[in-house]
Amino acid sequence: MRLAVLGAGAWGTALAITFAARHQVVLWARDPARVEDMARHRENLRYLPRCPFPPDLQVTADFRAALAGADLALLAAPLAGLRPMLEQLKAGAPAMPFLWVCKGLEAGSGLLPHQVVAEVMGDAACGVLTGPSFALEVARGLPTAITLAAKDPRFAETTAQRLHGGNLRIYANEDLIGAEVGGAVKNVLAIATGICDGLGLGANARAALITRGLVEITRFGEALGARRETFMGLAGMGDLILTCTGDLSRNRRVGLLLAEGRALPDIVRELGHVAEGVPAAREVARRAAELGIEMPITRAVSAVLDGRITPRAAVEQLMAREARHE
Repeated sequence: MRLAVLGAGAWGTALAITFAARHQVVLWARDPARVEDMARHRENLRYLPRCPFPPDLQVTADFRAALAGADLALLAAPLAGLRPMLEQLKAGAPAMPFLWVCKGLEAGSGLLPHQVVAEVMGDAACGVLTGPSFALEVARGLPTAITLAAKDPRFAETTAQRLHGGNLRIYANEDLIGAEVGGAVKNVLAIATGICDGLGLGANARAALITRGLVEITRFGEALGARRETFMGLAGMGDLILTCTGDLSRNRRVGLLLAEGRALPDIVRELGHVAEGVPAAREVARRAAELGIEMPITRAVSAVLDGRITPRAAVEQLMAREARHE
């Protein structure tokens, strides 16, 4: 199969490296200078250093050339770049099947990625690739299991089978909403867990946050039409555990630095990568309020990110909540 990976950040590069072992892969980046650098060094020095490209992996800054002859496109832009990338795809190859890998809710609209896709592309053959996966580990070929979710179960099953292989296991799922909600809200909870760890509150507190965080994910997802069982799988519990506990988690890192008293703009600048939980926290909290859904951890994270409360005061507020049945 011929794949066009559109976006050469850490995750796009990792997928390109992984799939190039069994497929023809073209990795596209917008900046010609970056493409030239990757072609010369045969690795992505900016986002994924020390992960060499397979010999057959091609790189290009020509969007149409990347799509030429492709059977499937993988949209590896962050959520803020999804809509413009879809517009490019619509202009260049409107009938091409595609997957996206971003997580979150679109800033301003509060839309999940599949809703953005529907606005731009209509009823396209498409789906999301999500689940517990750090780009560095995928690029290094470490065992990973993720979910491919689509509204069309046949598309999900067929595409998952074609991409599945090696140390990357891909499970098909038709609960697109659940898969996206799990991916979006777990990033918010990873910020909360980072704050917890940064304040030295202990393993008990971290376990409580993760467990109650899963309750918030489930409440939010079910209100949007997701299936409860999805949150017990890779796109829910699996992704939540990884992002809340793994040292490679950018969102957890945001929480750790907030606990140190660092300013959010400085944190984002220092990361050098997108931490999707930052914009997602505000959008999830806003939509939850509109829907009348109780999400106290998410609300607290949003308040900390907006500078309305300190990390320690947020923890104190959560602990002061009245007792209730689990």
